[in-house]
Amino acid sequence: MITRRALLAGAAALPTKAALAQGAPGIAQRLDDAPAPGLKRDLLIQWGDRVAFDAPPFAPLSPNLAAAEGQFGWDTRVVAAMASPRVEDGIPRAVLAVGHPTLDPAMAFPDGQDRPGIAGAMQGASLINIQRRGGVWMVTDGGFQMRRLHARSLCRMGGAGGPVRGVFGVTGGAATPWGSLLLAEGEGAAWASRLPGVAASEVGHVVELDPFEPQSVPVKRNALGRLGARNVAAALAADGRAVVFMADGREGGFLWRFVSDGPAQEPNALDQGTLYAARFEAGALRWIALPADAEPYGAAVARGANSLGRPMALALDPNGARLCLALRETARNPAGAVVEMLFAARNPAADTAIVENLMEGRLPPRPRQGRETAPIPAWPASPSSLAHDGAGNLLVGTDQPLRDSPLPDALYVLPLEGAARGEPRFAYAVPIGAALGGVAAVPGAATWIAGVAHPGAGMGAQFATPRSRWPHFRGGETPRGGVVALSHTG
Repeated sequence: MITRRALLAGAAALPTKAALAQGAPGIAQRLDDAPAPGLKRDLLIQWGDRVAFDAPPFAPLSPNLAAAEGQFGWDTRVVAAMASPRVEDGIPRAVLAVGHPTLDPAMAFPDGQDRPGIAGAMQGASLINIQRRGGVWMVTDGGFQMRRLHARSLCRMGGAGGPVRGVFGVTGGAATPWGSLLLAEGEGAAWASRLPGVAASEVGHVVELDPFEPQSVPVKRNALGRLGARNVAAALAADGRAVVFMADGREGGFLWRFVSDGPAQEPNALDQGTLYAARFEAGALRWIALPADAEPYGAAVARGANSLGRPMALALDPNGARLCLALRETARNPAGAVVEMLFAARNPAADTAIVENLMEGRLPPRPRQGRETAPIPAWPASPSSLAHDGAGNLLVGTDQPLRDSPLPDALYVLPLEGAARGEPRFAYAVPIGAALGGVAAVPGAATWIAGVAHPGAGMGAQFATPRSRWPHFRGGETPRGGVVALSHTG
């Protein structure tokens, strides 16, 4: 029998950050964002900022298709932070990938009326060069890898397939050990019904591209199944094959895995392989291979795979031996949970894994009618994004389905080892109406990148009357979702 201790044997001891506040007394909804003591927040980029070199200045009162295709999109989902190719000047740099899943016309357009063509340009994904100068993280103006992917971007269907148009509804993704970037079209189906001329068969894929070559054509890897995956994670099998895990994000959804037939370094490794669905049982996981060309959901049910509560996010540890899964809700806990899977023989392609419940979410107490709003104990509710920080912790971001929650959505740090294992520490709260839109750790830097998605939304909010005008709070200015860098000051 393979024990958890045996699976972890030989793993390098990783330091933990002690600068964050332990046992914060509570947090409350507020107009502004709030980092924990010991963290400094830098605003990197926001809706409407220039991504393409020729994008015009942001003009929200007069939305324009050409402008939107070159500007940072409306919604925000941090996907990955990848170390830039080495430059001998000592300046920390990274390439940041951000998804733009959705767009709410009431918040994005002055009259609240949908403009499908422009909306399609405001969604997709952005690739951004960032650097740290003078202790401040900032976007590299005119960076080489800067690019926008949207409804009219040229793609290919499979490595040898023909051209298709558009990257749609990116809700997550991952950098791969073989040097590519994966983007999950988790909201692609909604865009297929919203935009004329978009075929349902062309959305809902995992898209692969070279993040360091701005002229590379994204490829929709249809061999992974058109699952509408909410998030993905990538690893190398012990024998060098590519392994891609997928959380489909549906209510009662599944956990999936794809293992390539050939080595991951082959140019089109993700075009040939086997799709699996997970079966959870008594603290263990077993992968069930699905027949080639079968409809995945029907085959998964027929072969005994388990549906889950709401599988939203995945994170692989740096050693590739541990996969964490965020469930926004479960059958027994509407506040969700975080689950940990330890692969047999530390091999992501193994048939089995040990499963442990790492953390249970907690619903915040509802304030009594007529009472003033009081701080709520800081504990994750509806975990929806995950990342490893490279120091033995899991970063957990929340996205509560109810926008009138008394608890702000936030980022938490969850130790994976030691006496504090599974005990979350508050790190950063987003403003009222916003969700924590994804998180990533910058390689080689004590910095986390977090998304602030749709600030000021909910409860009847509109373009002219938002609940918050984050981040600038200038009179009459619409709120602008974006990305922040959180750096340790101690």
